[in-house]
Amino acid sequence: MSAVAAPAAVLLPGPRPAVDDVAVLPVLFVPEASQWLSTSSGRIAGEGYSWMQAVHWVAGSGLYKPRRHRSHGPRSFGPTTVRVAQELAQLFPCRPGIEYLVRRTGLSERSVEYHLGMLRETGLLAWIVRGTRVSGGPAQASEFARMIPTEFDVALGIRTVQRDEAAPAYTRAVSGIAEAGRELMATLAKRAARKVRKPRSKTSSRAAAKASVRGAEQGVVTAVSGEVRCTPMQVGTSASSTAGDTSFPPESKLASGVSKSPTPKKSKAAAGGRRKLNVVGRRFQMARELTQELDWLRGCSVPRIAWVARGVADAGWTVTDVRGWLHLRGEAARVRRGSGLLAVLLAGAETVLDTPEKRAGAVEQWRGAQEAARRHRIQQVRARTERYEGDWDAPTSRAVRREVEAAFAQVRDAATGGRHQGPGSVADDQALAPEPSEQEIAELRAAAAGELMSGETTLIRSLDPEMALRVFGERMVARADQLEECSRSSLITYGQR
Repeated sequence: MSAVAAPAAVLLPGPRPAVDDVAVLPVLFVPEASQWLSTSSGRIAGEGYSWMQAVHWVAGSGLYKPRRHRSHGPRSFGPTTVRVAQELAQLFPCRPGIEYLVRRTGLSERSVEYHLGMLRETGLLAWIVRGTRVSGGPAQASEFARMIPTEFDVALGIRTVQRDEAAPAYTRAVSGIAEAGRELMATLAKRAARKVRKPRSKTSSRAAAKASVRGAEQGVVTAVSGEVRCTPMQVGTSASSTAGDTSFPPESKLASGVSKSPTPKKSKAAAGGRRKLNVVGRRFQMARELTQELDWLRGCSVPRIAWVARGVADAGWTVTDVRGWLHLRGEAARVRRGSGLLAVLLAGAETVLDTPEKRAGAVEQWRGAQEAARRHRIQQVRARTERYEGDWDAPTSRAVRREVEAAFAQVRDAATGGRHQGPGSVADDQALAPEPSEQEIAELRAAAAGELMSGETTLIRSLDPEMALRVFGERMVARADQLEECSRSSLITYGQR
């Protein structure tokens, strides 16, 4: 045997029954300077499954002892480290945040940092980009490359080849494996296919606690048994997260040896029934309907509206009953906070309308008011259409109207041969049309003011501009001009509700 072959014979193990007996290398440790992808001596794992084989080999070999390099942190590369590695194996790319791993594993932030450091020190992880924390900004997660250490290839006799000479050394691929390492690789494959569960709680049996302690001291990774794994027909689930577990086939494609439930449960939806809402469900259902029915509740929080309307929802009210009650109370024209206004309007509603008959009466009044408002809008549109259906609209400016009247007067004079009415005729006309009394003027002003309040200008426009100014005054005439200008806009509507 040559001097070159002697070390290889020592490093390549013979066939052994279990991975726990592997002890081929004296130490497994990667310094911090070699924990980057550019300085790593390992190779990139092709997928998470092959990477988990290397993780289980490191966990079972016992070549890595964290307490050799630090006096704090975990004592061994055990099941907890493997659980963290399982979460990393499912990420593409491997860019986990500390908060994400804390949420997935249930560990503390310091524990997650310890186990990530152990994976880097064993050569299973290498930094691609190291995360940063900037004051006042979000923390940037680190991006890792899943690596397979050189010690793993040497121990199992895995041969690698560099297909592209210009590529980095960590891109080399597997080309074969020694016969002595095949059985060990098969054992690692079985362990990589199973999921490591969380350690049991303190209420577990004493024997199980001793077994877990013994496994942690020996570096043995405890895998989930087939009895507690989640299947499509079982109710219980594993203690570990199943978000990344292998998906199971449907029941129609299960193997014949898998037992099925003799009396499968049928859902109420499949049986044609409808699930009955509980108290909270009725509150949220009413809140959603109110935000859709009432314009001033659009955009409000549904949970907040459900809390505000909890009294009427628990009393069995419907959205139509609420609309009838709001009509009785009166709605505000300008709403700043919809939920607050609704809370004020619904205060004591279930005690006032405490019977279905009272609520039905309120709903009838609301519907009658809606029908009256609809008819009023139709009359407004019809009157506006009749008023402006001609080819020519009278100008709104008084100066322009005077010019138009002067032009019409010139046309009439030209048609009559230039004859003008004399002072006598004007006096006769004034004698035929006497001036109204003060009482009549007061009645006309009161009637015109009522019309202006409802958006009508018929009485003021029935007189000529000069007479209207003398009877109603400049203020009421100017108000009539404003109403006519606004009536031509499609954004403003005048009328009674």
